[in-house]
Amino acid sequence: MHSRAAVAICVLLLPALPTGAQPTEGERTFSGSWSATGQQETIPTEGVRAASIVRLSGSLVLTGGSGLSRGFRGEAIGFDDGAAVRLVRSVWTDDRGDRIFSEIRGEPLEKGRRWIGTITGGSGPYARMSGEYELTWQYVIRTEDGAFQGRAADLKGRFRLGSGPP
Repeated sequence: MHSRAAVAICVLLLPALPTGAQPTEGERTFSGSWSATGQQETIPTEGVRAASIVRLSGSLVLTGGSGLSRGFRGEAIGFDDGAAVRLVRSVWTDDRGDRIFSEIRGEPLEKGRRWIGTITGGSGPYARMSGEYELTWQYVIRTEDGAFQGRAADLKGRFRLGSGPP
């Protein structure tokens, strides 16, 4: 495996969340951490970078955010074609089985790199949820066979629970 190419799973950035901005009416804020393990597989391409897929999962713990569970199982799966196509999708599942879905964009999965998420909906009480969040990887440890372990300690975001049918 090409370990340098393997870290390049999602290199597009979305605009940053407004730092210090107050939530608008109906918005709620949250913060937390995500500890995850995963596996990354790569194949060579005709370009400089290899194409890769990554799957990670682990504990996601939140504070604040009235209406949110405090603990979730966070899972993400991503694809990088080694050139221009990058897609990472995530689902957070609480202890009742209710889910929050999001799309994530960011820098390579390495220490100090930032990811930006857009909440795209959910199930149960999160069915009409929208919002955004960001996190920065505090550490990422890799092995030669593509396994990794990481932690993002500064996850923060805002969300809105919509009205009407999902």
